[in-house]
Amino acid sequence: MALITLRRNLYHLSNFRIHGALAALKNHPVNHVRKMVKERLCPWFPSLQPEPCRVRFHHACCKKFHSENGDALHPLGEPVFSQAHDWAGPEQNPKSLDEQMFYRRLNDLDSSEDVLHFIGTLQPLPDSLAAGALQRICEVEKKDGNHKLPKGILENGVFQALCVRFEQESPSLSDTALVTALQALSLLYVGPQSNLLLNLVAESRHRVNRGGLEVRSLCILGESLIRLQGPGGETLELIIYQLQGEKLETFAPEDIVALYRILQACAEKVDRHQAFLNKINSFSLSVVSNLSPTLMSQMLTALVALDQTQALPLVIKLGKYAVRHIPHFTHEELRKVLEAFIYFGHNDRFFTTALERHVASLCLTLDPEVISTVMEYCGRKQILSKPIFDAVAETFVGQSEKFSPRQVSELTEPFGKLNYLPPNASALFRKLENLLLARFDYFPPKTLLKILHSCSLIECHPVNFMAKIFSPYFLQQLQGEESSVDRLSLAQLTQLFLTSVLECPFYKGRKLLPKYQVRSFLTPCCSLETPVDFQLYKSVRIGLIDLLGARMYFASKVLTPYCYTIASSAAGKLQCGRIQNRRRRRKGT
Repeated sequence: MALITLRRNLYHLSNFRIHGALAALKNHPVNHVRKMVKERLCPWFPSLQPEPCRVRFHHACCKKFHSENGDALHPLGEPVFSQAHDWAGPEQNPKSLDEQMFYRRLNDLDSSEDVLHFIGTLQPLPDSLAAGALQRICEVEKKDGNHKLPKGILENGVFQALCVRFEQESPSLSDTALVTALQALSLLYVGPQSNLLLNLVAESRHRVNRGGLEVRSLCILGESLIRLQGPGGETLELIIYQLQGEKLETFAPEDIVALYRILQACAEKVDRHQAFLNKINSFSLSVVSNLSPTLMSQMLTALVALDQTQALPLVIKLGKYAVRHIPHFTHEELRKVLEAFIYFGHNDRFFTTALERHVASLCLTLDPEVISTVMEYCGRKQILSKPIFDAVAETFVGQSEKFSPRQVSELTEPFGKLNYLPPNASALFRKLENLLLARFDYFPPKTLLKILHSCSLIECHPVNFMAKIFSPYFLQQLQGEESSVDRLSLAQLTQLFLTSVLECPFYKGRKLLPKYQVRSFLTPCCSLETPVDFQLYKSVRIGLIDLLGARMYFASKVLTPYCYTIASSAAGKLQCGRIQNRRRRRKGT
């Protein structure tokens, strides 16, 4: 059976002849044949060659190997990596394929114990693969929500041997292994006086000072040092300086985004690096099409943190390519993309269409934070998207208890601002009223006022809450530590009071005191009223100035005693009519 298996495994080798193999099997002992075949396979399979001098794991559990007939070591219970069908041909690099299969197997493991068991059954690993295993352990623990490695992992013999190896042999590690090991340890809290960490940081600093590290290694090292030491270290400044000296054409897309993340961590020094940032912004236009959803979200987040408002061409192109990634963004990534577009004021109808499809299909499973950000985006850009608004209303009716007060406010405001009632409006506002009644004291005063004001704009008058918000206690809370209530809040209170007078004559509760009422809804940040037609307003204003002699003698948007706002006086309208009549006479009309 061993002879048949040997023949099957060697069938595809170009320098092996079946007839020769059969003859050899007949004329030589099995051990001699195995030795001869191993010599033939050494150029093809590096794992069969004599191992270079490496530091081995010094624990018994690291030496559990499984060997078939004493040769070709491979993990117990795992597929043999060097089978003939796993190789495409002699033109491929067997070493790189071995590494690919190692990382593929490593990434399939979902617990640190499985990773340690896996690497414990292998031969002594090259330092780059050992660093990859250490990184996978830290990634798994970070994913599980741990801030430090569990005690069981720290006391594991394989893990201790792995750490001892990196601690004692840091000067002989390759650049890739060194920065990967440091990156792994930076993911979780490690005591700052750890000998392993101190040795790796010292060796990294030495290599940066010496120069010669590749771009990828510099980027990984920079982000690791930020997590471990903060953005103020001298080594980080030297890394940024060395990266500035590299040609951006040599940077991979992930390196460009890593560079943005490094500069984002040093946002307080953005003025010092603005010239370099301008170069990166210009070059990044050429790599946008190659960015993954994660990288795209991270780039937009960094542009916001660095306040790169002059990089609008880059933002516009990112918005163009973000359309195809919307179904593939995670909830957090989509939220950050929307926040960036809100910050830069970007709006794209193709992006909106794709967002409509995504939200309408997945709204019931979207995170409340994402839903509130989507609605804030629609409200800020005045996008009345019925598919989005209807889906959000349906989600809120079914999952209102999951939304925080701020999220409820951000979700509700666009309905009032854009004057839209969804099909399930009665159920939506009944659910909102029940939520406010049950959690009234948990809502900040300004947040509560925004919600009620939004409801009144679409004729869902919050009569049951007016007595509470007109009370001196609520007004004192609304004022807070300031000397007076801000003008926007006063305008909203006044509109709610006028609503109770004009639209709800049956309301006989507490009234808003005159000192809290405003005479105009013009506010420094915005106006609570629908803007008038500019051309009409301009004609009236010119006529009033001509009639009265100066702008100071009249006012617009003034509240009348009857609680209505007038845009201009009758005299102004009359004068405007006279001016238009004169123009008609001149034209002979």
